[in-house]
Amino acid sequence: MTEEYWIISVPGKSTPRQTYDEVCRATERDQLSVNYILNIPDLKVGTLDSLVALSDDLAKLDHYIEGVAKKLTQFFFHDILDDDRNRLAENLVLGPNGYDPIRYTTEFQWDHAKYPTKQSLKNLSDIIAKATTHIENELKLRSQSYNSVKQNLETFEKKQIGSLLTRNLNDIVKKEHFVLGSEYLKTLLVCVPKAMVNDWYGKYETLCAMIVPRTSEIVAQDQDYCLFNVTLFQKTEDTFRHKCRENKFTVRDFTFDEKAFTNERDKIRELETERQKLYANLVRWLKINFGESFSASMHIKVLRVFVESVLRYGLPVNFVAIIIHPTRKSTKRLRDVLDQLFGYLDQSDRSIYDEQIDIPGILALQQEYYPYVYFKLDLDYIDMNKK
Repeated sequence: MTEEYWIISVPGKSTPRQTYDEVCRATERDQLSVNYILNIPDLKVGTLDSLVALSDDLAKLDHYIEGVAKKLTQFFFHDILDDDRNRLAENLVLGPNGYDPIRYTTEFQWDHAKYPTKQSLKNLSDIIAKATTHIENELKLRSQSYNSVKQNLETFEKKQIGSLLTRNLNDIVKKEHFVLGSEYLKTLLVCVPKAMVNDWYGKYETLCAMIVPRTSEIVAQDQDYCLFNVTLFQKTEDTFRHKCRENKFTVRDFTFDEKAFTNERDKIRELETERQKLYANLVRWLKINFGESFSASMHIKVLRVFVESVLRYGLPVNFVAIIIHPTRKSTKRLRDVLDQLFGYLDQSDRSIYDEQIDIPGILALQQEYYPYVYFKLDLDYIDMNKK
């Protein structure tokens, strides 16, 4: 099976089931597809002019809502779940039954509590649009807040790792590594490449005058460098730094401060606590609001199917909507079968549509034209997050 799904709508016969069974016999005989009835509620038709205007609006709204759902999943996948596809699949569920998007779609039921069918089609679309806009705005605020904390935490954490040339030294050095409180003496920290450690021991006391002998020891080391301390008279510091540069020794700009180390450690703990709190809340919020946005998208598609079907097939309302899941490599044959069944619906010269004339309610936001109402569904929110 492919991950591609279609919605089609065709005129009903004496009963919707009769038309559906006809499609199933024609498509399932050669295992071209698996089909499901899409339940369309009794909706208010309104005027023809209102349907034509609404058709274009619904197409744009459908595109917008799909975009919001994709933003939610992309943020969920990349920023919250660290590109873990299995965890994403576990969280992209809808409603109290925990249906995945495919099952929710193939077993779709209109939510009468949220979207009363006594409302006009325009009012229903406005309700859905307003709710989706709120979700998008909330996502923007929540993602900015979370990423700000996450980036601040990463900035602090990066200072605690990496090369001795660049990393924060507060958690490495100790008070006993320094001469503190002296009016004349100062202790510096010097990064020396491991291959030059013997050079350092042989040279450091003679790099300039007024270096206190035998005051240098290894404070820390990593894969590439050793960190030494050395004590000298303050007035020779500039000369000492210059001589170190000449000998490829790097003096770190560092002032020992016990409070700074404590403050940084406390800040990291504070940021990590805040990140964990935001993370837990975001997982819950994203899970709920993916469901809300996906459900909104399906309800808009149902409105589109209804509007397009009335515009195509006229009144009284008599059509059947079918969700079709094509089998792999069967798309062309499936189209041929559907054309054989419903080609009679095309009363126009197909060349008109090949010229891409804009016909409201038929070609809005889509280039493909078929004799029957057709929409393609994007249901694989896991695969679409591949990079």
